[in-house]
Amino acid sequence: MAIDPRTPVIVGAAQVTDRVDDPTHARTPLELMVDALHSAAIDADSPGCLPGLDLIGVAGGLWRYTDPGRQVADLVRAVDADTLVTAWSGHSPQLLLNDLAARIRAGEIDAAAMLGGEVNASRRRARRLGVDIRRDADTDLPPARQFGDTLVMATSEEEARGIDAPISVYPLLDSAIRYDRGESIDEHRRRLGELWAGFNAVAVDNPHAAVRTPMTPDEISTPSATNRLVGAPYTVAMNAHNTVDQASAVLVLSAERAQALGVPRDRWVFPLSGSVGLDTTWISERLDLHRAPVLKLAGEAALAAAGLGIDDLTHLDLYSCFPSSVQISTAELGISHNRALTVTGGLTFAGGPFNNYSGQAIAALVHHMRERPGTGLVHANGGYATKHAFGVYGTEPPEQPFRVVDVREAAADLPTRTADHAYVGTTTIEGYTVMHDRDNAPTHALIALRTPDDARTWGTTRDPGRLAAMCVDEHVGRAAEIDPDGLVAA
Repeated sequence: MAIDPRTPVIVGAAQVTDRVDDPTHARTPLELMVDALHSAAIDADSPGCLPGLDLIGVAGGLWRYTDPGRQVADLVRAVDADTLVTAWSGHSPQLLLNDLAARIRAGEIDAAAMLGGEVNASRRRARRLGVDIRRDADTDLPPARQFGDTLVMATSEEEARGIDAPISVYPLLDSAIRYDRGESIDEHRRRLGELWAGFNAVAVDNPHAAVRTPMTPDEISTPSATNRLVGAPYTVAMNAHNTVDQASAVLVLSAERAQALGVPRDRWVFPLSGSVGLDTTWISERLDLHRAPVLKLAGEAALAAAGLGIDDLTHLDLYSCFPSSVQISTAELGISHNRALTVTGGLTFAGGPFNNYSGQAIAALVHHMRERPGTGLVHANGGYATKHAFGVYGTEPPEQPFRVVDVREAAADLPTRTADHAYVGTTTIEGYTVMHDRDNAPTHALIALRTPDDARTWGTTRDPGRLAAMCVDEHVGRAAEIDPDGLVAA
């Protein structure tokens, strides 16, 4: 079968994970990304391909670079490369990969690199030790073009009521999942341990994973001195682990360029299709906390564009910042928990270098697909299950041209919920989490509530007795009073 010369193809992929005891000896994010890029070129059996790059895109990060892609381009002699930096969001790498593939398909470019990297482990260790880490940001460079929209996580009213961090919102979503399934708190905890043990097992065999120590379901889900509760029911071992020094690189070429460079055919992995979807920007307006209908729309659209169904997939990597994210995506797409849901081990165990986790996942997927040919799907998520990007990949040439399906217009027609942040009176608890300090002591609860008019509002309690009870007895579905300050009595 002749391959269309405009077909996008991934020819090289690489990951880098550093484990550095002395942060003064740590490499910079730029050095990690350049290392990953050179390794990706070697992986493509085409180490001389980098000067011909037309575009270098970098996942936005914690670092101070204004145009990291330009600094990379200078180091690899890609003097004509355009550069960009993605907006902050966990879905950005997959969104960017989709865009690069679409540009190649349209004839706008022939060769692109997608990069991302962080040294948060060394940065935090240096801060604790009171030492400096090396920096190599050229802040005199003009800011790179931003790719994607800036992610705003909450309204001022939501922030005032405690909607201020994924570590509190995602466990709250899990309480709504628990209630919908009719589980007790203990049953729910055990099931979460079993789910996350599957991710841990993959990480144990992943040489790039940050945490490769085997953990049983009970070790994952049971609070202990070394595995404290963060936002109940989540222990540390159920939270995204961003204290890593990691980077990745993916090289995407046109089939014409890949053939001209002599990249061996056994290195090729084809982007087959992609999709993008946006749920309600504000979680207060989400119809149900245990659902993500936009995820379903986007996932099914990407699969349909590739001519595949969910059971046709050989490999999966579902965004796994927290267990609720995985449970929502598997429920919406009809994916069994009996199959492998990750190719890396997920953000807890493989590591989550902030916005670039899905960049690491795509790089890992390429190698998995070469070893076990077939098809694969990556789901990337930003915000509070808000922004979704999917990519479908295959080891055989696509039967139809690559395309990206945008379901945002269709998503705008989905039903939503009204927010009523000023409501005072009787409510029904819709979901909650109890936050804990570093001594494993409960500090406060974040509570989602429904008003008699079925609007949503948010509240909290700091009462020690109530917090203790909420950790052992189900409170979702109970009546509760909320006062003008957002304090809840149940």
